[in-house]
Amino acid sequence: MKALVLAGGSGTRLWPLSRKNYPKQFLKLNGDKSLLRQTVERLLKVLSEDDIVVMTNKEYKFYVKSDLREINHIILEPESRNTAPAIALGIKYCTEKLGCDEEEVVFISPSDHIISPVDRFTEYFKLAEEIAKAGHILTFGIRPDRPETAYGYIKKGGRIDGLAGSLYKVDRFAEKPDAETAIRYINEGDYYWNSGMFAFRTDTIVTEMKKYAPEITEMLGKSFEEMIVQFDHMPDISIDYAVMEKSDKVAVLPLDLYWNDIGSWDSLHDSLSRDENGNAVVGDVMAIDTKNCLIFGNKRLLSTIGLEDCLVVETDDAVLVAKKGETWKVKEIVDRLKQSKRKEASEHVTTYRPWGSYTILEQGPRYKIKRVVVNPGEKISLQKHSHRSEHWVVVKGAAKVAIGGEEIFIHENESAYVPKSTLHRLENAGKIPVEIVEVQNGEYMEEDDIERFDDDYGR
Repeated sequence: MKALVLAGGSGTRLWPLSRKNYPKQFLKLNGDKSLLRQTVERLLKVLSEDDIVVMTNKEYKFYVKSDLREINHIILEPESRNTAPAIALGIKYCTEKLGCDEEEVVFISPSDHIISPVDRFTEYFKLAEEIAKAGHILTFGIRPDRPETAYGYIKKGGRIDGLAGSLYKVDRFAEKPDAETAIRYINEGDYYWNSGMFAFRTDTIVTEMKKYAPEITEMLGKSFEEMIVQFDHMPDISIDYAVMEKSDKVAVLPLDLYWNDIGSWDSLHDSLSRDENGNAVVGDVMAIDTKNCLIFGNKRLLSTIGLEDCLVVETDDAVLVAKKGETWKVKEIVDRLKQSKRKEASEHVTTYRPWGSYTILEQGPRYKIKRVVVNPGEKISLQKHSHRSEHWVVVKGAAKVAIGGEEIFIHENESAYVPKSTLHRLENAGKIPVEIVEVQNGEYMEEDDIERFDDDYGR
């Protein structure tokens, strides 16, 4: 059995924390591990490292590799074409590169959901393999506990005997409903939330794609490398629309466990532990007469007085204050930021690179100040800038510095100066992260003023 983990999404429903350049699956929202890391660790309970294939956007390559160092199979989608083309590409990889035959069962998993308890999930996972081997396309359904309008629904049909006590045919898939319709679904009792998790035999899904998604099937006839090159020719369509809603082989297995796709700040509030006043608090928070709120801090002290049913989210460059139940409108804020061409729509103050990260501390006309962190054993590219000079001051660790052909080591409270148009490189040959404060000065200081001459990361 193989698992395809879909980690290419760039959703912004959790703005300002989740942004295009660092989306939800890489965030640590409910502990010290990212949602992607949690997803893979659940799968590693029942699969080996070589049985897990992670699919992501090429822009997120180094995020994935940094988070999942033990995973060898990472597919970089040239561009986002939705889940049906991504799954087809993953199936081609499994058959061509991993030698899977047509009877191989493939499990499809999003990368940004919270599921507990893990032991119960593994029991359902093993059952899913048996059901898929019998020729069904299995989807996991979540028993709804409220009339949620942010999820798609699955209506169950007749019971399927012989494999699981609660396995049903799928009568139909339903779009995200309005509030009145969601209440009706709950009252009828035949509807489940669509979890986005599927299991099927390779030959089963390929047969159904031939029937209902011939454009995708045509691409499956090419080699993996050809599919990558021609990936933009694929239709932009979800697996639900392409196959699931049309096939008569789809079955739903209701899950009796906790599941949350963290699709909004309201959902995150529901997933976190809360105090005696119903508040979910992250960070340095002082709350007075505050009830049923989510207060998500970063570096500052957050103080609230007299708030009820609200959320407050703070990042380095933005603060979101909203009423609970209205957080779906975050998308409207992001859209307005994009229209205004504001960086806050897609970028954080901290930017992650394969060698570490940098954080913008201050900037103004002709200057910018950054905190740069280089991880042990890593180094930036050999590069130069045409429009700025740089002054480096080490605040932690020891850095190996190459400037104009000369190599030196600089330690804490020591510095080095890089003139304009001078080749330079910063390297960490030690055992702890190197932190430096970088002061840039010049007429232009954006990231496209980098000319690379040698780079370990293929950029």
